[in-house]
Amino acid sequence: MKTDVRHTADGRTRDHVARLLLERGPSTAAALSEELGLGVAAVRRHLDAMATAGTITSRAARVYGRRGRGRPARLFMLTDAGHAAGPAAYDDIAVQALRFLAQTGGPEAVQAFAEARVAGAEARYADRLPADGATPAERAAALAEALSADGYAADVQAVPTGLQLCQHHCPVQHVAAEFPQLCEAETAAFSRLLGTHVQRLATIAHGDGVCTTHIPNTQAPSGRTA
Repeated sequence: MKTDVRHTADGRTRDHVARLLLERGPSTAAALSEELGLGVAAVRRHLDAMATAGTITSRAARVYGRRGRGRPARLFMLTDAGHAAGPAAYDDIAVQALRFLAQTGGPEAVQAFAEARVAGAEARYADRLPADGATPAERAAALAEALSADGYAADVQAVPTGLQLCQHHCPVQHVAAEFPQLCEAETAAFSRLLGTHVQRLATIAHGDGVCTTHIPNTQAPSGRTA
């Protein structure tokens, strides 16, 4: 019985870890430890088990400027399998529907669908963005907040060349893997909303850990905006 209780408790903790990685994106063991109220060693035990199960992976954290002593911290993130275990807005029937649309209406029909799908969200997001005169960072932060409200777990990070809008969850990742028109229409909408050229660097649908959109040539504050 004790083993069953321990197994259940471990499962709940790992579910909590997965939710944190989904909502906040790549995180260190120390950050997860603080959020969970557990020791770092205990958190690492859960992370090791999740990595063995294939639901998370890790990479060395990027360091800007002079690096201190010791090994760089590792960032843990959900894998495709980990994302698939989270909430998803679409399933196999959505893929089948778009395949049928492509077969009967051609690529133009799929493109039209992608643009129509994003149009409603774009209109809602536009209402939540600050008025003209706001800085690119302020507009990007407002967009990230609106995306998070729709389940994309988004934030904005400053990089030396500008800003990066990061979406740590994609409710349509399985559909977008086959129909990249969804990602392309979303990127075009971001460009219109932010009033500047943007570039999609990575997508969860194509196997990356985070959907990353670069907003170049902006005056970005140091640190992270969310």
